[in-house]
Amino acid sequence: MRIGFFVWEYPPRIVGGLGTYAENICPVIIDLGHDISVFTMNDGTLKTREVLKGVDVNRPLLVDGSNILPLFLTEDLRRWGTGTKFFNDVLMYNILSAAKFVNELIKKEGYKFDIICAHDWLSAIAGIMVKQETGLPFVLHLHSTEWGRSMGGGSTIVRHIEETAANIADRVITVSYPMHEDLTRHGFDAAKICVCWNGINLNKHDPEKLEDKEIQTLRDKYGIGAEEKMLLFVGRLTAVKGIVNLVKAMHMVTTKHPGAKLVILGKGELERTISNLISKLKMEDKVKTRFEFVSEEERILHYGACDIAVFPSLYEPFGIVSLEAMAMEKTVIVGASGISGFRDQVIPSGHEQTGVHVDGSSKADIAWGINSLLEDTQKAIAMGKRGRKRVKKYFSWEKIAEHTIGIYEDVTREVGEK
Repeated sequence: MRIGFFVWEYPPRIVGGLGTYAENICPVIIDLGHDISVFTMNDGTLKTREVLKGVDVNRPLLVDGSNILPLFLTEDLRRWGTGTKFFNDVLMYNILSAAKFVNELIKKEGYKFDIICAHDWLSAIAGIMVKQETGLPFVLHLHSTEWGRSMGGGSTIVRHIEETAANIADRVITVSYPMHEDLTRHGFDAAKICVCWNGINLNKHDPEKLEDKEIQTLRDKYGIGAEEKMLLFVGRLTAVKGIVNLVKAMHMVTTKHPGAKLVILGKGELERTISNLISKLKMEDKVKTRFEFVSEEERILHYGACDIAVFPSLYEPFGIVSLEAMAMEKTVIVGASGISGFRDQVIPSGHEQTGVHVDGSSKADIAWGINSLLEDTQKAIAMGKRGRKRVKKYFSWEKIAEHTIGIYEDVTREVGEK
């Protein structure tokens, strides 16, 4: 197949999980014998076209119309304030990408595409335009939704883009079964929706590749002794990640287990809130913060150094961090209330248990989950080993790519028969 792949972020420009997904799945799809032309954002410093790991990467240069957009768009957009520049960049990227795809690649260069896919609202406009212009089969990937990210609010414009793209698309792929349920509740056509999980690179996330000296050096850096237990949170420091309740829970954890210490790794708007809370609770010795994005290699080292990984999210469409921790043979505590893709990944009971489900909105429940594992460390270690086996069985990028291509082939066949 030849695939048109519209995704807002792509290497070397990665700012979140969507870019990580695209970076990993595209080369694997190439290895399976297919061709991909990616259309992604350009910050003005990148080549407008190049081949990376066999992938044809296109990055149209943008122009700034952010001062003009509010003159003729809705009050919703005017409320974006400084965010209008971001919306401008997204809109320009979509329009220019659709134009280049149709006029240059198809009409001028004679490319014969079998299907197009767009990822989230950030690329959905391009998908809509190309679908209407060419009639090609169109798959919309929804990795999250506006109402979910904003906990029920958000931008009317963005929600309208998501809904319109889903209506026009021939198929909608989402990342977990809880997301499938949520989309259906919000009126999306259930018959159109397929679930395809995200994956992970097991060669990179391999505990056997870490040296004990590296792990000890990192633990020493945070002041965590050999007999103490290192808890790890990795993620954006935002309300939906449950990080505030996790810090509050640590006061209850250390009362029972004074040797437990939490390391918080990530950036976000709650940095000051978290720092103030740690100070207020007098937990400076028990909760260590590192407010920055670190390299993948250093993140893997943190997983290797920790005893338990804790991700008490309130909203998590998929949650690749739990896969990363499980691949590193760590037991995980995950938020499983509400819309939580963690539920697809983490087995919470029985002989195949890989972790613990908690309610991320309850500090007491988070504390219960942590304490239950600290009270039986051998059981936690066994869960971690089962976790890597589960990831290897279901969540390799090869398996995810094969499933994705299978859905694409079904769509092209169905559209061709109409």
